[in-house]
Amino acid sequence: MNKKVVVIGGGTGSYTILSGLKELENIEITAIVASTDSGGSTGRLRDEFGYLPVGDIRQCLVALAENSEEQRILQKLFTYRFDKGGNGLEGHNFGNLFMTALREIVGNELIAIKYIEKILNIKGKVYPVTLDDCQLVAEYENGEVVIGESNIDEPQYPHDGRLKISKLSTKPKSETHAKVIDSIKQADLIIIGPGDLYTSIIANFIIDGVRDAIKKSSAKKIYISNLVTKFGQTFDFKLSDHLNEVEKYSTKMDYILVNSKPLSREILKKYKLENAYPVVNDLLNDGRIILTDLLATEKIKTIKGDILKRSLIRHDSVKIASTIKEFL
Repeated sequence: MNKKVVVIGGGTGSYTILSGLKELENIEITAIVASTDSGGSTGRLRDEFGYLPVGDIRQCLVALAENSEEQRILQKLFTYRFDKGGNGLEGHNFGNLFMTALREIVGNELIAIKYIEKILNIKGKVYPVTLDDCQLVAEYENGEVVIGESNIDEPQYPHDGRLKISKLSTKPKSETHAKVIDSIKQADLIIIGPGDLYTSIIANFIIDGVRDAIKKSSAKKIYISNLVTKFGQTFDFKLSDHLNEVEKYSTKMDYILVNSKPLSREILKKYKLENAYPVVNDLLNDGRIILTDLLATEKIKTIKGDILKRSLIRHDSVKIASTIKEFL
């Protein structure tokens, strides 16, 4: 019998995990994706059409696409970003435009996603965590309130990016849907992360129904630690800080995957310019920790027309999948 694996997160982090998992046999994969993105191409389309943000969902769909020659062309097409066209096409992602047009035609997000699952012949299912139109709201330790995922993700002056987020919520209050609840309920394994702690991961847990479903689930729960901290969200956070926040908004994790390979001096120097630093493992005596090399060696390519800040390093999808396989 196939094992049911649920991956909860955002775009880039889940993309990495899903890309590796789809190569494993005898598993059924479901990706549950945050629905509060408000930056870049996704944000522009969301503002203009009023539909759910499509960027993170698109990344998960592409990650699960079949590895045939035909599908690889479609993968490239769905990740293509226009670097010309002024204020019109420039910066937009073709896949985002395609998904928005399809949503306009069929009149329903879940139906549009289902069509794209067939077009890309994906291995698994992808669901937005909520179908409600909502914005992230972050309350900070000094009482400041910031609304909107992109504003939280890339703090603007005069906001102090060193401040800790004391509470995350949505405006308006939002509910999940049956597909998400059923997937979590039936899961044998739930993988959380990696990804921006608040805007990609916890953004899923604050949707009504998700936290309770995870708490009630008998599945093994794995948290994959981020490689570096993020200014504006997790400045000066150690591993225990990340884990405490994940568990505060969800439930206790059974295992924590942590990268053991040091980052290069070149990468450290670049991240320092962004006030970002390697996540320090201060849980060495925690029996749930699995310490192993999870670092990708391939350099991240900069995409023309992309206005958002992207990671300089990522987890290795094959290494992650190999480690996850031991839990199935």
